Amino acid sequence: MKGELNFFPTNRWWFSFLALTAAAFWTRFYKLDKPEYVCWDETHFGKHASYYINHTYFFDVHPPLAKMLIALSGSLSGYNGSFPFVKPGDAYNDIPYLGMRIPSALLGALLIPLVYLNVWTATQSLMAAELSSLLALFDTGTLTLTQFILLDPYLMFFVLCSSYSLLMFKSTFDRPFTPEWWFWLSATGVSIACTASVKFVGLFTIALVGIYTIKELWEIYCNLSNSMAQIVRHFVARVLCLILLPVVLYVAFFAIHFQLLYKSGTGDGMFSSAFQSVLEGNTLHNRSLPRHLAYGAAVTIKNSRLGGAYLHSHWHLYPKEVGPEQQQITTYGYKDENNWWKIKRWDYDPIPNDTTIEYVRHGDLVRLEHVTTTRNMHSHKEPAPVTKSHYQVSGYGTNGTGDENDVWRIEVFEAASNDTQIETLTSKIRLIHYNVKCGLYATRYMLPKWGWEQMEVTCDPSPSSRKRDPGEWWIIEDNHKEGLPQIHTGHLAPGFAAKFIESHVIMFDVNGNLKPKIDDPLTSRPWHWPLNYQGQVFFSMDYKIYLLGNPVVFWANLAMLILYPCVALVFHARQARGVPEPEELAVSRWLDASTFFYVAWALHYVPFYYMGRVLYFHHYFPAFLFSCMVSGVLVDFLLRNLSRWMSAVNFSSLLQSLFIAIFGILVFSFYVFCPFSYGLYGPRAGEPNSTVNSLKWLESWDI
Repeated sequence: MKGELNFFPTNRWWFSFLALTAAAFWTRFYKLDKPEYVCWDETHFGKHASYYINHTYFFDVHPPLAKMLIALSGSLSGYNGSFPFVKPGDAYNDIPYLGMRIPSALLGALLIPLVYLNVWTATQSLMAAELSSLLALFDTGTLTLTQFILLDPYLMFFVLCSSYSLLMFKSTFDRPFTPEWWFWLSATGVSIACTASVKFVGLFTIALVGIYTIKELWEIYCNLSNSMAQIVRHFVARVLCLILLPVVLYVAFFAIHFQLLYKSGTGDGMFSSAFQSVLEGNTLHNRSLPRHLAYGAAVTIKNSRLGGAYLHSHWHLYPKEVGPEQQQITTYGYKDENNWWKIKRWDYDPIPNDTTIEYVRHGDLVRLEHVTTTRNMHSHKEPAPVTKSHYQVSGYGTNGTGDENDVWRIEVFEAASNDTQIETLTSKIRLIHYNVKCGLYATRYMLPKWGWEQMEVTCDPSPSSRKRDPGEWWIIEDNHKEGLPQIHTGHLAPGFAAKFIESHVIMFDVNGNLKPKIDDPLTSRPWHWPLNYQGQVFFSMDYKIYLLGNPVVFWANLAMLILYPCVALVFHARQARGVPEPEELAVSRWLDASTFFYVAWALHYVPFYYMGRVLYFHHYFPAFLFSCMVSGVLVDFLLRNLSRWMSAVNFSSLLQSLFIAIFGILVFSFYVFCPFSYGLYGPRAGEPNSTVNSLKWLESWDI
């Protein structure tokens, strides 16, 4: 074809494909063992692998597939789950950590041939495939993300598998229901299932597949040569392979997740009492508790919303700038000795050694004494620390003695009468302050560092308006008092469906409430990402690693993303007017391919603008890979258009020269910036004797 480079006319495709793949493996596996310390989020995902190996339940906001694969690779390489992964910078010493980094590097290396295959399938252009692959290969940000124990290599791999499978399926459009057609349709379903099972942003990939599936079905429906039976067959096939198959796989991954994690762990408190009752070692597993709540009992009180935390206090006081300097009362999502409270009558303290049983009933007035600090739960008409329209809740008094603002009326949800008793684990209760008439409320706001980033507890001055709000209702979970009739927790055990639904409600809830911290230098905004405006420190001791995209690649991609709509609009207009185009330009194929990759980039990038949760630079990289494809396809197309005005010989020479120039610029820029990925020594930019001053092209780069 006119315009193809002619360095290696024989087996050119295989040469470039294998050369790029080899370069990808070399760059990803080079210095993979460095540093020999925990880097950034390895502290989370390495720890999660330990939990799987030890069968210990934990909570995370992401689905389980990649974490299970990390654990599998660790187990196969001899890791026994004993390393604590406490914080970044901890030395691995004799721990076989490489066994968990190798799969990340392997998948990272496979990204380059996948970029190549995506672009080749869409365009049938070697130039476009090679340019796109070179851009991805020589990006230092993608390199950094694929050398550590992280979820990102797994996510990017499955995203590109999904787009490649979809493109291959599109290529069989004229051969429906053949074995090849079924294979690629099924492969697309498997790939999107795996993508969504790594992170919920896999939903963007599902949206990409969904858009093109709807487009194809519409074309099939509008083709009058297709019978209604054929149309129905196409529809059913896509439902089976793109909906039912992914759902079955996604659910199966969670079934494996629940089977592996059957022991009590740090994340139990995020889940309901029923969920906790099936975890070996949990305080609710296979045990008996008092059936009803009685005065003098020591209890833990859990908010009733799914993922609700425990009523908690500690010795620390509220700072004076947020109200009276009394003891903090919060909610805390983990089981802790500071979650225990004693239920007392409002008018006198329990008599020592008194064995009389008096049950707490709907409408009773009570005091709650914090067991550790012996201060009573208290409220008054002072504004809460964050929710200023509510009142402060605090710990007050000494040795259980306070004042009249420690008195609360206990109410049972939908109580039949004032004689209604409070059942452990099942009754929902709320606490109404006797004097102020406000209701104890668990907000969704996190306290600042002075509150240990625990969740705010307030007294809502309008409790009657929140009768259905789970933030105002609480459950007695643990209940300790001798001499009471018991119930066994076995009847609480939920089935798989209940556990599956609860875990997702909590994951979505917590994910949506991961708000950015004002003083967190690692957070960023979506507009930063295509600009390569702000990197991210991965490791910072004497040896430093910094997540930063290759600026030459990023800014070239940004230019192409801006230019593409203009070029596409021009050629769409030319097509609409019937302007003839040279056959070798393959304008229709180029428009289809570039539109596909541009839509894929937009779907994996634009939604982040509408997210309120905390965001980081690494969230951009699935979209970044598609931007490389847009650039490769667009540059290839623009260069081919030069053939209109040049002879074949001059055009071929120009292409060779430009290709060599582009290759040289990319190699040199990678050489200059790869130390940020592989690690460097010495002071930071701006400090005396720093070797990276010349590389700080933007003031926002914290290198």
